[in-house]
Amino acid sequence: MLFNSIDFAIFLPLVFLLYWFVTNKNLKLQNFLIVAASYLFYGWWDWRFLSLIFFSTIVDYTVGVKLNNEENNFKRKALLWTSIFVNLGFLGFFKYYNFFQDNFITAFSFFGAEIKTNSLNIILPVGISFYTFQTLSYTIDVYKRKLTPTKDFIAFLAFVSFFPQLVAGPIERAKHLLPQFYKKRTFYYSKAADGMRQILWGLFKKIVIADNSADYVNQIFNNSADKNGSALILGALFFAFQIYGDFSGYSDIAIGTSRLFGFDLRQNFNFPYFSRDIAEFWRRWHISLSTWFRDYLYIPLGGSRGRTWVKVRNTLIVFIVSGFWHGANWTFIVWGALNAIYFLPLLLTNKNRSNIEIVAQGRFFPTLKELLLMILTFCLTVLAWIFFRAENISHAFSYISGIFTKTLFEIPEINNLRRALVTLIIIGFFVIVEWLGRHQQFALENIRSIKIQPLRWLCYFIIILCIYFYGNSDDTIEFIYFQF
Repeated sequence: MLFNSIDFAIFLPLVFLLYWFVTNKNLKLQNFLIVAASYLFYGWWDWRFLSLIFFSTIVDYTVGVKLNNEENNFKRKALLWTSIFVNLGFLGFFKYYNFFQDNFITAFSFFGAEIKTNSLNIILPVGISFYTFQTLSYTIDVYKRKLTPTKDFIAFLAFVSFFPQLVAGPIERAKHLLPQFYKKRTFYYSKAADGMRQILWGLFKKIVIADNSADYVNQIFNNSADKNGSALILGALFFAFQIYGDFSGYSDIAIGTSRLFGFDLRQNFNFPYFSRDIAEFWRRWHISLSTWFRDYLYIPLGGSRGRTWVKVRNTLIVFIVSGFWHGANWTFIVWGALNAIYFLPLLLTNKNRSNIEIVAQGRFFPTLKELLLMILTFCLTVLAWIFFRAENISHAFSYISGIFTKTLFEIPEINNLRRALVTLIIIGFFVIVEWLGRHQQFALENIRSIKIQPLRWLCYFIIILCIYFYGNSDDTIEFIYFQF
């Protein structure tokens, strides 16, 4: 079920009414309703994969309970590896089986050996990368005795399958989200109003920014050999805003929806395109994933402690694994490696934490230095996004080489150029609103500070009009990260 669909527009109010007016007197019943609604939400896509998420939930719940009762270190490690094997085994099979098989065949053919195998027609379960990492963090934290395992199976079912963030995050830690299922939730109008504002801004990002950008991204990337350099630049620029609007828009809707039900989810995007270096960018982009890799991979490997080669090794591993997490394609691995190359000079010169505070803190305009650093970081990020979007490595390099030609200074050769310019103007408006709201959890949160109610409602009305008149009307356009 898509957030930007009629189905969800009917589903959400019904669940909301049942949650607050029918089951509000009984916490167990409320949690059970969340589980039922979440399984309906997930099964709307393909009911066959409900068994997969249910089995994963049972395994991790059982492992957690047994870890709490087990003192023998060998048996505790065996239980932990059982959870890791099951979760990563499912993820590896559904997401990477054909990738490894194809590369295995290619490697042997390089030495003159021919291996004939049949690829499997495997459907990738939506959200498997997200809920796999969420449940893994639970068992790892229980193993390390950082978390007491739950004995409330319904609460654990709700934690794993919580529908707002089930299929594309944020990847929540059990220490933060699971305890919220133990406590009675109270409806607060201010919290729900903030949730609605965040949902509205998320829909704007998705329907207006991302989906309109997607039209030009698909047109340009799918026919890049026939496009001039200026069109290719536009394609890369549009993709940067497509993926940001799409993914951060999903996170905004997920967090806003959770607020309607009395839950708090972690911020997943913190205005990353205003970053002054790549280290700051990765502290602000897909925060739940980058912190997951930091805590469960980078730090256990030794982090930034030790010799220089250890720092380099750990950084390369984390970025490459992060790239591979996104999909079974060498383009994602190269994208991760390229970001590692961007990051390493900052790490090796101890400048990776130079920009902790939000840019232009307490000021309206950035300094010239801040502006130039933001532009440079954005350009490096856009260059890396080309690999992320390209069909293969060859396509990425041909796309980049096509930019740096004399056609870079020609009028872009794209269909409906006038509408593309209108889209760029709207993106400019979007960037201004994001800049004004960069000190908040989400840009539209700032509107509540407008004391004049008619003016505040006028702002909402303008955004709704933009969604209605300029939003892409195709509600079948899935969120990009559904494929990851």
